[in-house]
Amino acid sequence: MSTTQSQSLAQAESEVQSHSSALRRELGISDLILAQLLIILVADYIGTAVKAGSSHVVFWVLAIATFFIPLALVVIHLSARLPVEGGLYEWARIAFNDRVGFIVAWNLGLYAVIYVGLGGLLTVSFLSYVVPGGAWIASSKALIIAASFGMVAFTMASAGLGLRIGKWINNVGAAAFLITIAALIAAPFLNLWRGTLPAYHPLRIVAPPLSLFTVSVFSKMTFGALTGFEYVAVFAGECRKPQRHLPRSVWFSAPIVAVIYILATSAILAFVSPTSEDVVAPIPQALSRGFQAFGVQNAIVPVGVLLLLVYYLATFCAFFTVSTRLPMVAGWDHLLPEWFSRLHPRYRTPINSVLFLGGATFAVAIAAMIGVGQQESYELLLTWSFTFYGIAYLALFAIPLFSRRERGLRPSVWVRMAAVLGLITTLLFVVLSVFPIIEVGNSLGYSLKIAGVVAGANLIGWVIYQAGQGKAPISATQSNVMLSVAGVQRSGAPAESKHPSPGTTAGGRDSSLGSE
Repeated sequence: MSTTQSQSLAQAESEVQSHSSALRRELGISDLILAQLLIILVADYIGTAVKAGSSHVVFWVLAIATFFIPLALVVIHLSARLPVEGGLYEWARIAFNDRVGFIVAWNLGLYAVIYVGLGGLLTVSFLSYVVPGGAWIASSKALIIAASFGMVAFTMASAGLGLRIGKWINNVGAAAFLITIAALIAAPFLNLWRGTLPAYHPLRIVAPPLSLFTVSVFSKMTFGALTGFEYVAVFAGECRKPQRHLPRSVWFSAPIVAVIYILATSAILAFVSPTSEDVVAPIPQALSRGFQAFGVQNAIVPVGVLLLLVYYLATFCAFFTVSTRLPMVAGWDHLLPEWFSRLHPRYRTPINSVLFLGGATFAVAIAAMIGVGQQESYELLLTWSFTFYGIAYLALFAIPLFSRRERGLRPSVWVRMAAVLGLITTLLFVVLSVFPIIEVGNSLGYSLKIAGVVAGANLIGWVIYQAGQGKAPISATQSNVMLSVAGVQRSGAPAESKHPSPGTTAGGRDSSLGSE
């Protein structure tokens, strides 16, 4: 890397770090590994993989080879090169410009807000498996709204109190999920031993039929289930040793994720056919049937459901907390009002971002219940959220391929080749996300809803960014850096004397990362 590249990257990093110094460094390596497992292991998309039937093993292997491994390589590279609070948002902003960074943060925020909006729907769906004769609970919109309010309130409290409390919620949630999944994976083997299951082949290889439906299922299970490595990197400024621990957390968690997804999908298919699956609560459904032969399902299922509720609650807390960091960091960069960056005097958390995003999340949960059935509402919310996430991922995989050379973020040729695979897989997911994988009342209307909301929301994000450009302050640091960059361009050598000392102006940012 040239001296000019090092200066550009080091200066951008130091400016973010100057703000991050006000945050508490709470996360160690074990917290990061459990957070990776909590965020990446998505029970919803185990249910999506069940739709692939006996072909799921082939799909998982292809997904791991074409997406999961490329993602891990790209995130390891970027988190080691640029371990700053804001993660993917800052990576995209520094690699390209402010506009790209803002749109990435906008889509990441929409993803988290909408996904957390699923909390009420999931809560009542799971409770219907616990309460005797409680099938009616899952279709009660009043209960869903009440559960949504409670879920959002809890996530706001967790985010407001900070990672000193939040990391323990994450750790307990990850442990709860691992215990439940262990019971699910064991159920077919126990039934096989008892003789109540004639045969079980969890790793059977079956070629999938080629159709639009199977390709859509593959793209959704790939992108929905195997994303998240970069999400934990948003907390880089709150990690004790981010440059060392963030890449290691990826290495440790990746094989665990791959094994769990394959075996858990096989376990569900041992008891539930793809056509009879409950896409909202596939794990409780499989646990109920898997332990029925032992006569203990009335004890196992409620415990499993409660553990899953703990897992979901922790997941929503993690996603919501990440979403509050994005406007905070964008405020540091003057892309949003400074109001979003103000920290609570005691807990050192962006309290205004917490309040704003809490209201937005509850509004999304209410709006999603208008005029559609439960499963369609769930599928709409899930697809909207992950499509927004997919748009952010297009930028993630573009960074190793198209970032400016002077930024110093381009990796080795092998990582760039992996990024190409990831980019293609992500693009496939975004394009196919408009096609439903469940029966809906109006397929065309469903597709128009997905496409219209995604396009409209990004247009709104672009308008907000453009409107804020005339109000962004130009600091002394920016002016000095403009002169420095101009001097480098004229002389062809770094003009070190024109650079201010890193971190001397807390509110400044590198104008060479500007909107262009």
